[in-house]
Amino acid sequence: MATDYEGLLSSAICAAANLKPKNIYFVGCGGSLAYMIHQQYIVDRETEIPSRVLNSNEFIHRNPKALGSGSLVVLCSHSGTTPETVAAATFARKKGALTVAYTHVEGSPLWNAAEYSMLYDWGPESDAYNHKSGMALRFIFGFLQALYPSNLYKSAIDITKNLQSIYTANKVKFAERAAQWGSANKRASLIYTMGSGPVYGEAYSFAICLLQEMQWINSAAIHSGEYFHGPFEITDYDVPFLLFKTVGETRPLDDRAEAFARKFSKEVTTVDAADFDWQNIPEELKTYFAAPVFGAVTRVYAEQLAENRGHPLSVRRYMWKMQY
Repeated sequence: MATDYEGLLSSAICAAANLKPKNIYFVGCGGSLAYMIHQQYIVDRETEIPSRVLNSNEFIHRNPKALGSGSLVVLCSHSGTTPETVAAATFARKKGALTVAYTHVEGSPLWNAAEYSMLYDWGPESDAYNHKSGMALRFIFGFLQALYPSNLYKSAIDITKNLQSIYTANKVKFAERAAQWGSANKRASLIYTMGSGPVYGEAYSFAICLLQEMQWINSAAIHSGEYFHGPFEITDYDVPFLLFKTVGETRPLDDRAEAFARKFSKEVTTVDAADFDWQNIPEELKTYFAAPVFGAVTRVYAEQLAENRGHPLSVRRYMWKMQY
């Protein structure tokens, strides 16, 4: 029987909205945690509900005092088997919180641990509408629409139907730039990423997942605003930076960081959301759709880097191969 994506999503949205949460915790590990930063940004901008992004294991050990009845805990694990995230769902439910989880695997441990689970599609043939990025946007904007009905939120939900077209257009648009960057950096042993606001999570994910995990390249994600409070001291003519430059509220932070970095480094590459093919997305929604488009575009950069290095993105040294 076909999976009822819409029914699962609708149930999760209704439960979260009916709760009228006193606070929200976004919980995950690695790339799943990184994508929560974007969702938390939307909630932070559009509501007065306090929200946090926390690593699954720290969430348990920190044991926030405000966690309990009336709390909404949103979790994600691609495989649904990340032990820390499964444990976090169980922990949150014992505390009386409402748990909602994203996963790619129906019937996985996380699927069973959470009160409400949403299933997303994955793979080269999957449509972005049912992909993690599309599902996350539909959940957050569906939740907002249920709480505070607005034409803006309705428009955002409608736009997710066209995500695949937007991704495809931008992958094509940035393909040549990605190929040049991959070739230029094929022998790089260190690449810093930088970003802010809704796309800082994408810079973080690119650093820890695509560069460190999948390419074994030393990296660190630098917040554009934090660049001037320590990290800019490592800037030199041959130090590579990959800047994820957003649109919207925090763009001035990226402008400032880019201007300084380019004064002293010849290896600054900017992927600028202002150059995206937005396909009629309203100006006021671009800030919220920048992160998923960055995710699609910079994946092409990672693929080109892997191709030039002869190091497939699927290769691991420790992950999934031993106990840790």
